[in-house]
Amino acid sequence: MIIILMGVCGSGKSTVGRKLSERLNFKFIEGDSFHSDENIKKMSSGSPLTESDREPWLKTIRNEIDKNLSNDKNSVITCSALSKKSREILGIERCEVKLIYLHAKYSVLAGRLGRRKNHFMPSGLLESQFKALEEPGEKEAIYVDVDRNVSKIIGQIIKEI
Repeated sequence: MIIILMGVCGSGKSTVGRKLSERLNFKFIEGDSFHSDENIKKMSSGSPLTESDREPWLKTIRNEIDKNLSNDKNSVITCSALSKKSREILGIERCEVKLIYLHAKYSVLAGRLGRRKNHFMPSGLLESQFKALEEPGEKEAIYVDVDRNVSKIIGQIIKEI
């Protein structure tokens, strides 16, 4: 099984992903680690990525998903997956892939980002991510409200997968 944690910056993808993978004994894959240097520089300067900027990154994550599926490696992968096109590239329609949408109100996420240290994504990009976000349908993803503690978030995910 592949679990993809999607959402805008500050939704807790990395924190939830690490703890969920530990709890399930799954491999953890940080999607941000696949960004090109150019994408990281662009985001660090406060410029949002375009769909064409994201496409090679998404294809790299798709290759990682395919590799883990073919090797029967259960994995938790983080990826913003903001648009329907992004999710199509990732191949979320496969029954072995579970998409978890980590969502919260803008104000909650802005507060989190204001406290975050040592990350290339400046808090100013939250607005552009909300604008780019095409929320998945309820048949496409499991919706998880992240305005609560991590153990409750993980409990809901485990219950619903």
